[in-house]
This record gives sequence, C-alpha cells and structure tokens, in this order.
Amino acid sequence: MAEQYLLSIDNGTQSVRALLFDLQGELVAKAQVHLQAYYSEHPGWAEHDADGYWRAVGQACQQLWQNCSVPRTAIKGVAVTTQRGTVVNVDRDGKVLRPAITWLDQRRVGPQPPLSLLWRTAFKLTGLSGTIEYFRREAEINWIAQYQPEVWQQTYKYLLLSGFLNLRLCGRHVDSIGSQVAYLPFDYKGHKWAGARDWKWEALKIRPDMLPELVAPGTIIGAITADAAAFTGIPEGTPLVAAAADKACEVIGAGALEPHVACLSYGTTATINTTSRKYVEVTPLIPPYPAAIPGAYSTEVQIFRGYWMVNWFKEQFGHLEQLTGAEQGLAPEFMFDQLVNEVPPGSMGLMLQPYWSPGIKTPGPEAKGAMIGFGDVHTRAHMYRAILEGLAYALREGKERIEKRSGVPVTELRVAGGGSQSDAAMQLTADIFGLPAARAHIYETSGLGAAIAIAAGLGLHKDFDTATRAMTRPGRVFQPIAANRQIYDRLYKRVYLHMYQRLQPMYQQIADITGYPEQV
Repeated sequence: MAEQYLLSIDNGTQSVRALLFDLQGELVAKAQVHLQAYYSEHPGWAEHDADGYWRAVGQACQQLWQNCSVPRTAIKGVAVTTQRGTVVNVDRDGKVLRPAITWLDQRRVGPQPPLSLLWRTAFKLTGLSGTIEYFRREAEINWIAQYQPEVWQQTYKYLLLSGFLNLRLCGRHVDSIGSQVAYLPFDYKGHKWAGARDWKWEALKIRPDMLPELVAPGTIIGAITADAAAFTGIPEGTPLVAAAADKACEVIGAGALEPHVACLSYGTTATINTTSRKYVEVTPLIPPYPAAIPGAYSTEVQIFRGYWMVNWFKEQFGHLEQLTGAEQGLAPEFMFDQLVNEVPPGSMGLMLQPYWSPGIKTPGPEAKGAMIGFGDVHTRAHMYRAILEGLAYALREGKERIEKRSGVPVTELRVAGGGSQSDAAMQLTADIFGLPAARAHIYETSGLGAAIAIAAGLGLHKDFDTATRAMTRPGRVFQPIAANRQIYDRLYKRVYLHMYQRLQPMYQQIADITGYPEQV
C-alpha cells in the first residue's frame, strides 16, 4: 500500500497543480504553476493559450519530481481534472487552431437561423424558446463557425480542456463523461452524446465526428506516450484514467457521496452540489451535470464568479491587509478573517445579493448584483462580511431548491475551495445554514477526487464508494451558534429571499437604459 501513489493533474482557472496522493487520501507532494486567468482582446472575451496550459502541466510535473522523494515507478496511474467549459479546437495532427475560449468568456453570437418548425412549435408550447435561444447564443461552437469559418473548416476535433490534456498525455481523442459541462450536444440524462434526432444538432453547428469518444469516470483511457513522458517526466506507459470536471471531483473529494450531504465549493464559482443516482432538475428544464461517479448526477446550483468577489474586494479595498500581512509574515486571508470578526452577524443591516453575472432562469438574464442597507456606520469590514454572508444566503437558497426538487433534506455540509480556509467564512456558513459545516480534510479536494477515480478505476480500492470512504474524511467541524443563527434566519427569510423579486424590474430598466447586460 505504501508504494502505490496516484498523480492528479488539476488545471484550474488560476493555476495548474501536479498532486501526488496515497491510497489513504493524504497529499504526499504538490507542485503549482500559476496562470494568468485569461487575456482579453475585445471587451467580454476571455481566452488563453491552449498550449500554455500544456506547458504549465509539464512545468508542474517536472517541479513535482524535483521536490519529491517518491520514486516515479510507484505512481500507478494519472488523471486529469480541469476547469469546466473551456474549449479547444485542434486539427487532424493535434495542432491548436486558435486560443482556448475559457468559461469566463462572455461573447455571444448574433441572431441564428430559425430552428425547424417542429422544434420551434415544441419549444413555444413548453415555454422553452428563450432558454433554447440563450443556449444557441452562448455556444462557442456557433461563434467560431460564424465569425472564424476558416478555423471551423480546419477543426478536426472540438475538445474541452480535459479532452485536450488527455490528447497530449495519451495521444487519443477521449474524454470523461464527468467532464461534459459546456454548450455541447450532450445528453445529460443518458450520459452520452445526443441522439441523432436531438434538437442540439440543429442548434449547434457541429458534426458528431468532431467530438471525442466519451467514457465513464474510472475508465482507463490510454497510457502516457513517450513524448508526454519526456515532457512531463511521468513514466511512459503509466495508465491515464478518466476523472471528471473540477467541481464534480471536488464533491467526491469532500466526501459528499449521498444526497443528504451537500458540498459547498467556495471557489471562483461558488456552488452547492449533492450527488444523486436520480435524475433531478433543480431548475426545471435545466439538466443536472454528470457526477464524478459513474451513472450519478450532480444536482448543482451555482453562483457565477462567487468567490471571485472576495478577490475583487482584496484587489480594490484590501491593500492594508495585504501589506500588514506581509509585514507580519501572515497570509492575507488571516488578516481578512480579522476584518470579518470585527463586524457582528448581519453586518449591521448591510445585505448583498451576489448576482454579478446574468443567468438563464434563477437569476434571469437581466440580473445584476445589489447591496442594500448602507449607513454611516458601515466600513470596509462590513462590506467584506456582507459579501461572505450574501454568498452563503444564495447557496442556502440553492440548498432549499435542491431539497424541494429531490425530496431529500440536506443534513450535512462539506465545504471545499479557497474560501473554506477562512474560519470566519466557515462559521458564518454554519450559522446561516443552521447546520454543522465540515471543512474537507485537505485543501486539494478536486485533485483528491481525481485520485479517487484512479484508485477505483485501477482496482486499488474496490469501487468508487470504497475509495471515497477510504480517502476522505471531515476536517474541522464548525457548529452553528444559536444567537447568530436566529439573526441570519430572520434576515434570510424576511429580506434576502425578497431582494431579487423586488429588484428584478429595476434590473430590467437598468439594462434597457444602459445596454448592460448586453444580452437582454
């Protein structure tokens, strides 16, 4: 057992990490290469050099070997987990044809040709016309086909970032079902590419042969090639195992296997997920994403750019804490926790609705963020705490939607992502949800989820359930404080739940007058 290790490659938005785990789920070694999240040649665009991702993978792996005493021969398998929705076009030789369009990109396609009369009628009768048109406008496939037809003509395969890295590692066009979160012709209920008669083939300008083969998480999809071995230092022939997207991996890496256990991800996008064997649409007609466990679904509610707000606050208002922390040898996050603790629960009436980006239905395409209740007593500290509280309120609302649609009460919380390292954020989460909130036992939960896929896929543990239970456990648990819970419960029910409904008409007016958000 001690001589068997698992290598996860975690390509997030802001860094690439090479992570080495043992079969007990302990992180043995880590190397990290930081990334520029994206560059933008036009307003709203968010692109990245796709080969730059691959170079960062090579650098991270090579750094890992330099700082790790584990013999490479002890590495039994490799898996990739990546940010969701970032797409790469490659030609027949695997050459990248254009920069990757990242999940943060906001470009949209112009008016599309109408769908066939049959589909138009069906969508009109079901009230889905607006949702379908949103899907078509958002799809990177349609944008590239319309505005860069020469690139589209040369495209042999259209891949998610996970599929692209798999290609570089093993030379095959294969991706995990668990990674398919994007504007693609994917059957979210059947966990396969859409059937020949599915409307998505008409809505998207793509052919079936342009997509990779799909396999279930835990499937061995190939072996590390000689070229990849020379570039990364991973031994040639090491099995490459299908994992899942970072959020899906994070859920099992936090130990959230059952539908009554919710995983909160306090990352760039804040999410609440439960794992279910049943197909449950938390938002009607919006499908659940595939889980990191074969055949399972991830019932997710997300707050787009959720904990990005924390970074925004740090950059715009947190210079003092960053400087003071540097002088005292303390992490900025520790200083920000002190800032939060200066303010009582409820931020003295300052309330935040964290809708920085439009949605499809909840919130709708007109949505914007709001902060209400300002007074002369409020400082930066109140604003910071209100951000954390607003995100927790939004995720609690998501929990209640999941419970209503699934019929399963959530009784336990696991918290992962960068924000989980804040004791203050953990405590107010427990208080707002009124539930014990357990921090995952290690920070690198998405990488651990990918390692679980390796262990299950290679039979190093019996199956996903066994591997997850053996390799995850709760870390520190934060219990709700009764007095705080009462304050938050009243603010949540009597104020927060009414904010969007009351402000929605004004958001629409703002959009009409200013042209932002421009898709309205």
